[in-house]
Amino acid sequence: MDNIFRKLTRGNALLFILILGIGGTFQTGFHSTGMSSPSPFIRSFINSSWYQRYEETPPLQTVTLIWSIIISAYAVGGLFGAVSVKFITGKFGRKKIIIGNGLLFIVGGVIMLTSKKANSFEMIMVARFLIGIGAGLGGSIQLIYLVECSPKQLRGTLTLSIVFFLSLGKLSGQVLGLSELLGREHLWNILLFAPTCLVVVQLLLLPLFPEAPRYLLMNKGDISACRKALQRLWGPGEYQVEIDEMLAERAASKGVQIKSLLEFLQDRSVKGQIIAIAIIAVCIQLSGVSVISIFSFDILLNAEVPIDQIRYITLGFGASELFASVTATLLIECSGRKPLLLGGFSTMFTMLLLITITLNLKNPALWVAYCTVALFMIFIMCVSGGPSGVNLALISDSFEQSHHPAALTLSGFQRWGQFAVLGFVFPFINKGLGPFCFLLFACFCLLGALYSFFLVPETKGKTQLEISQQFNTITLCGKFFGHNQFMETKL
Repeated sequence: MDNIFRKLTRGNALLFILILGIGGTFQTGFHSTGMSSPSPFIRSFINSSWYQRYEETPPLQTVTLIWSIIISAYAVGGLFGAVSVKFITGKFGRKKIIIGNGLLFIVGGVIMLTSKKANSFEMIMVARFLIGIGAGLGGSIQLIYLVECSPKQLRGTLTLSIVFFLSLGKLSGQVLGLSELLGREHLWNILLFAPTCLVVVQLLLLPLFPEAPRYLLMNKGDISACRKALQRLWGPGEYQVEIDEMLAERAASKGVQIKSLLEFLQDRSVKGQIIAIAIIAVCIQLSGVSVISIFSFDILLNAEVPIDQIRYITLGFGASELFASVTATLLIECSGRKPLLLGGFSTMFTMLLLITITLNLKNPALWVAYCTVALFMIFIMCVSGGPSGVNLALISDSFEQSHHPAALTLSGFQRWGQFAVLGFVFPFINKGLGPFCFLLFACFCLLGALYSFFLVPETKGKTQLEISQQFNTITLCGKFFGHNQFMETKL
């Protein structure tokens, strides 16, 4: 750990990670939880705004519909942002995209701030949509930027910093949403504008940092600028080994254009990686973690947790997630990717089984409710410290530069699409299955654990070409799951 910290502080890498994070996934995390606390105030605002316009009280169904659009606008915007990665990365440098994305956050934040004065709930919808686009695009570009700036020995650590800032943003949204701070009726617009201030800080400081070294060499062919960028980020040195690896990859991919999503999906040479990333992403999203985050109040209420303690328990969830992401960031280069992935899914499966049991107990004692809370905390820690972060590391590890935009587009489409669909259908699933819905989520955790054990190789410290060869040689029951490079020769 000391060695990692020394490497991060030899140059400006640690400050660079911080600047990227506060305007990147921190914003995503904050706006994921920030709407929870002011939700009754915004509903009241919708009522009053409607009444002032039409001089009649809106029907309950109308208020519910408007509120649902406000919530879903964020996920829809995230989906648009995620699928736009491929079209933008080929035209602009990483730093320019981050700056442009920051301006999108600022516009959305200003619209949110002024919506109350303008007495317009439509402005909240527009603001949430723009912020969602920024979140969907920003998370993917932040990952690309970090990967193209990091040596392979620290690639996992830098990738997991994305999860750290996501967890920090979620916790910050929960803390600032307390009634003792900004969680009051006359301050809800200020609460939702607050993270925009950090985006302004990012826009002021990011121009002081270099463009991504890999982008400078792989896309621009500028070895001198690449070396200078590495020196500014990681301290004095020639970095000849890193430059030689980039040159080898550039030579291997010479003439290869940035892949479109369709070309990426049809590329048999990365078939194993695509299947692995897709299945792990499905297992993470359908493990129920997003449901627990969105519907935590209702779930804890059903677990018979005292209502006056629920808001503070959700803060405990956020703190647990942050602690796990920090721990995983420090451990991933020591333990590797596969142990965190396998251990995380296995423990998540066990926790969901126990949660199903405790939620089905009739007339439980208060200590049972607190046991359920502890099980949820362990589950959240396992997600954040295991599959959630490792999946990002696998994406950055497993694909060459020409594949990265398409891989992130696919991952973002899955993440935001599943988030929107699951958020919509969970109330119906919960109504039909009750606490047994967690058994459904447990099945996906078991699938993730089995797939990780049999079909996901360790990628720590390996180049993309080495990882591709590993995937291509994976067999199960004699069947190849990667692209078999050896073909029969016919005369």
